Amino acid sequence: MTDSATPPSVISRLKTWARGIKRDVVTVYFAARDPQAPVGARLLAGLVAAYALSPIDLIPDFIPVLGYLDDLLIVPLGLLLVMRLMPDDVLANARAKADTLLAKPRSLLAAACFVVIWLALGFYLALWLL
Repeated sequence: MTDSATPPSVISRLKTWARGIKRDVVTVYFAARDPQAPVGARLLAGLVAAYALSPIDLIPDFIPVLGYLDDLLIVPLGLLLVMRLMPDDVLANARAKADTLLAKPRSLLAAACFVVIWLALGFYLALWLL
């Protein structure tokens, strides 16, 4: 049992921070598509959202420490810069769209179907290679 006065664990704080980053990335994505945002801020927002959502990193993740350090620094700093450059009304509209998108339920059945499809494709690829 946890006491209400005990501070949250490091893991719970990291999960909360990660959820906030995810929301901010989606917010920046929508802000980049808003025609009322300044062009420079839109371009930067598009670059930050693309980098955050892209599987390609400046420093590959398999390089110890540095691989994840770029994700822990570049994305939050880019988000912070975009949030400061965007007008408040554009950010409010983008946050509302992000919250609506992130509130939609996720289907575990659909996720399981995709996993089964990828496993089957991997199995057939392995058979073909052997």
